[in-house]
Amino acid sequence: MEYPTLLFFKRKVIKNRVLTFSSLCMQGILRKRKQKYVQLSSTLFVFLKVKSELNFYSKMDEVHGDFQKRNAPLLSSNISLVSPTMVLDTIKKTHRIDSVISIQLIEILGKPFYQVRCISAINNEANHEHDMQAMNHLANAETGQLRGPLTKEEAVEVAQRRFNGEPKVKSVEYLTVTNSHHEYRENPLPAYAITFEHPSKTTVYVASELGTVQKFRNNKWRIFDFLWMMHTMDYEGRDNFGNWLLRAFSIFGLLTVLSGFALFFASTKRWKKKATHFPTLN
Repeated sequence: MEYPTLLFFKRKVIKNRVLTFSSLCMQGILRKRKQKYVQLSSTLFVFLKVKSELNFYSKMDEVHGDFQKRNAPLLSSNISLVSPTMVLDTIKKTHRIDSVISIQLIEILGKPFYQVRCISAINNEANHEHDMQAMNHLANAETGQLRGPLTKEEAVEVAQRRFNGEPKVKSVEYLTVTNSHHEYRENPLPAYAITFEHPSKTTVYVASELGTVQKFRNNKWRIFDFLWMMHTMDYEGRDNFGNWLLRAFSIFGLLTVLSGFALFFASTKRWKKKATHFPTLN
């Protein structure tokens, strides 16, 4: 009579051991998933932290190349200037002007010039609409005579006068168009890019129609621009904080945190004890 009882007891023990083995396997799977989520979330956190710290500790004066810039030369107070109205009348003889954006007195190679920025509305007969065209003009502020855009030689001399030091010119490039990844993106064109033989590999951009230096770009600025692109996750224009990739990573980060909490509560000791509490055969 003891044989059936013993057989029943052994079957129950075997069943409990099988359940215990299945529970341990499930715990192993949960533990591995938890480790993967922890590694993934830790990597994401470290990546974002490194980007933020590098951007935070960057000296913006060095990024913008302020230490490489000479102060713009001042004009003498004894100069005799013609009226800007005279310059506008001269421009109107050959161009239509509908609006004036700005008239600024600037210095070009030691001489005073008026920098005139205006808009001309052109009638488009195809769609009966007006197309707005921006125009830039340079005029001698002493005589009122118009002049053309800066030549290559003049642009190089302007860049050399504004660069701190006397480095040699490495290359000169004339830009008429730039893409969204160019370091001179969204700035006045056409322009000359004058690169100097300097450890910082600085390039000075001079707008030919405006007659002035627009930007200084060096290696520190390029590194900062790359880190800023990674920070905003805008790989086209750098400044779009509402792009879908950034939104997707934000949602993914939130889900990673929530799943981490879920795995934490699912793998606590209390749940482990309930899963592994089965009778065993001594």
